[in-house]
Amino acid sequence: MITTEYVPGSPCWLDLGAPDVPAAAAFYAAVLGWDYESMAESEDFEGGMFKKDGKIVAGLGRLTEEGARSAWMLYYCVSDADATTQAVQEAGGTVRVAPMDLDDWGRMAQYSDPLGGQFAVWQPGTNKGLELVDQPGSLSWTELYTSDAAGAREFYGILFGWQFSDMPLPGDAGTYTLITPSGLPEDRMHGGLMELRKEDLALTGGRPYWHPVFAVEDCDAAVAEVAGNGGTVQMGPEDMEGVGRLAVCLDPAGADFVVLTPSVS
Repeated sequence: MITTEYVPGSPCWLDLGAPDVPAAAAFYAAVLGWDYESMAESEDFEGGMFKKDGKIVAGLGRLTEEGARSAWMLYYCVSDADATTQAVQEAGGTVRVAPMDLDDWGRMAQYSDPLGGQFAVWQPGTNKGLELVDQPGSLSWTELYTSDAAGAREFYGILFGWQFSDMPLPGDAGTYTLITPSGLPEDRMHGGLMELRKEDLALTGGRPYWHPVFAVEDCDAAVAEVAGNGGTVQMGPEDMEGVGRLAVCLDPAGADFVVLTPSVS
């Protein structure tokens, strides 16, 4: 489970780069029940925070990178963003955004892994991260699709010290690798990675990509809102034993995410 007791290597933030901020705000309000609070609007910047029950669940900003696709960016907690940046480069990754301070909130940087999967880190200052997780309408899991699971394990293991464990997928569909922060028990497991063929990574032209899983009270109702508000459903809803009922979705701008009603344990 993801908690707000953030430790190095645990997911602590996510934000969406969208070509149309008001449209994205309206879509996620319908699907996840989020409220949007604008922080600033100008020629250079437009964005703000998504909240659920008054607590921050994600960030939203206008997509400005030329040629970039709309996507969710996942941030992992680190104690030293500069040291992490050096480790990324030494392990074969690429620095997309060099470490930078965001006032006294914290220090961030964005990277690509050796095959091009994009992710980010957050060195907390006064802002430790998301205020609500693992509840309906909030982040409950992170997931990487990659064409090289062994390479991903090596890279992210060096970077974050993650612990990995494998489980077989139903119907001989391959192996799913579970991720837990260094030194923590399995009940703090926060994500997974799965190997796919490059031709199955069509969203990114064959590059790996991370996406968020959002908990919802009713997967089918959430999927109906996705379809009814201009999004599309790539897979599901379907039941996965021991996991819950889930669907893989795209918002109207093509950003991918998963909605999951967890199994009752």
